[in-house]
Amino acid sequence: MPSEGRFNQQRYEREPARRVFASELREATYHFKDGEDEKSPAYVLLPTGERCNRVFIIGSMTQKEKRGDQNIFYNIRVADPSGIFFVTASSFQQEAMQQVSRIEPPAFVAIVGKPNVYEAPDGRKFVSVRAESVTVVDKEMRDCWVLDAAESTLNRIENFDQSKDAALTREQYPGVDLGVYRRMAFEALRQIQL
Repeated sequence: MPSEGRFNQQRYEREPARRVFASELREATYHFKDGEDEKSPAYVLLPTGERCNRVFIIGSMTQKEKRGDQNIFYNIRVADPSGIFFVTASSFQQEAMQQVSRIEPPAFVAIVGKPNVYEAPDGRKFVSVRAESVTVVDKEMRDCWVLDAAESTLNRIENFDQSKDAALTREQYPGVDLGVYRRMAFEALRQIQL
């Protein structure tokens, strides 16, 4: 029987950050917690059938807006070949907020963060990423990320029926057309030079 310390270490192990394109993440409107505990991980369900607690994205920061007087935070937009990520960096993640404050768009940035789904009063849902870290990178790193994200997307599509969340995905995104995401991945690959 594992010791309590070992149990806690396994229980709160960080989830791997998924590589996902902006246009797929924007369609990921179903979110859920895996457990009843206050610290149970929260997930966004990707339309290609994988739960996602953290994301790793690289793209071009095209816009940065500083907001708030006492509780300062930044809203930034990051473009990949498929669309726009909406990213926030606030005082809850001081390091990420300070990193964003020093970067001026346009710049290629690598971001690790948690995806969140917000519902407007009229029922529309929005997905954003709460940054945990933000780093300036070069175009070659961006192109490598596009390759990784395309490979991850195509692997999720190929293994969709074996995913433990396949039934939940079909329930939450009825009529999901995986071909849309396959074409998105190939189109993203056409936009890079390796």
